[in-house]
Amino acid sequence: MTTLPLIDRHAAETAVALALPMLDQSRQVKAVGESGFLHIVVMDPARAPGSCAFEEAILYEYSVGDRSKWDADYAGFARAKAEVSWRSGLDSHVVQTLQPHRLNAGATLLWGSVCLDGIVVGVSGANAWYDEAFAGAIALLIRAEAKARWEQARAKGLFLA
Repeated sequence: MTTLPLIDRHAAETAVALALPMLDQSRQVKAVGESGFLHIVVMDPARAPGSCAFEEAILYEYSVGDRSKWDADYAGFARAKAEVSWRSGLDSHVVQTLQPHRLNAGATLLWGSVCLDGIVVGVSGANAWYDEAFAGAIALLIRAEAKARWEQARAKGLFLA
């Protein structure tokens, strides 16, 4: 799998781990969503549409809650949302509400994914506006991890290893 040196699977894992206290706490709040489950999909920013199949571009996935108790395919929904953002380079809500002409056949009509500076994260399990917020928080944490790694690399020299 091709990844950017500053954003790899470990960066995605770190971001999700940092977000977990918020995600776990929010599962208890009915206004956030009734399911009590979440699934997260992080795309590899080095794998652009057209360079590989969507599935090959998935960098990391994580489920919150016991998957054996799911009442819906939250993983499938999160992947479908992430695919809309990955293909368009936009948050899925923007595509769904302002640019539906960009949807391809078979695309989901759900939203809850973000594309932040090329970092795509899809979440499913809560209400769409919270899925989007959780995806955004994770994307920001991934970007923070990349910035931290950049600082470490800069302290060692003038070129990224």
